[in-house]
Amino acid sequence: MKFEVIAIVAIYVGFALAEAISTGFFRKSGATRQDMVVELIGTTVLLVATQPLALAGGIFLAHLAAPEAQGALSGWPILAQIALLLLCDDMMQYWWHRLSHTVPWLYNLHRPHHNAEYMSVRIVYRNNIFYYMLMPSLWLSGVLVYLGMGWVYAGYVVVKMTVIIAAHSDRRWDAPLYQVPWLSPVMWLVERTISTPATHAAHHGKHADDGVTHYKGNFGNLLFFWDVLFGTAKITRRYPEKIGVENLPPTTAAAQLLWPLVPAPKHPLP
Repeated sequence: MKFEVIAIVAIYVGFALAEAISTGFFRKSGATRQDMVVELIGTTVLLVATQPLALAGGIFLAHLAAPEAQGALSGWPILAQIALLLLCDDMMQYWWHRLSHTVPWLYNLHRPHHNAEYMSVRIVYRNNIFYYMLMPSLWLSGVLVYLGMGWVYAGYVVVKMTVIIAAHSDRRWDAPLYQVPWLSPVMWLVERTISTPATHAAHHGKHADDGVTHYKGNFGNLLFFWDVLFGTAKITRRYPEKIGVENLPPTTAAAQLLWPLVPAPKHPLP
């Protein structure tokens, strides 16, 4: 098992334990047995099959297209490699996420992530099983690994997943920091740089008129800066009272995981 996998699992388990101690992990308010099924299957399939296959697919296609280019970027400065990963992986995921809230058939793949009526590390990997397989950033990351950025990617993905896991957790690490007056300028910079529990919870808010929810924005994963740059940011330093999606018909766990193989109710984009 690679060190980055161990590190990410340890970070995930750490936040899960923190939730279990303070807010509950298996008994979230509004959670159902169906939620647990979607989360367990979706997370398992992603980690065991989808993500490795997408990365391997990128490596395979890069080898077919340019067999002589293997390792070509390994000599680049580390900062240059990180910058390229941020553009090809994190920025591309921002646009994929944004597109998933714009194109109806993509939203059907992404809807399971928003069906949950709670914030938790449980929902980090909660998506239709085809959602990640089609995600361009994973394939591009495979290409960059082929080009010699494997070790840098390993460190980068640990940092990225730490931010994403922390942003989804209902253990709000940013909340106490907002209460410290002299930290306000620091938090102004932090919340415009990376995803935080406040900015990401706003994306998961249920009621558009609550003054906090920003369902059509705050798409950033590692960097919230993309939302600032592309005009989709909303920063309130508050958290929505309700999580979920308004006015969507209920759907089954099978449809959440396997659409379009399993039909789902038709609905307009929220």
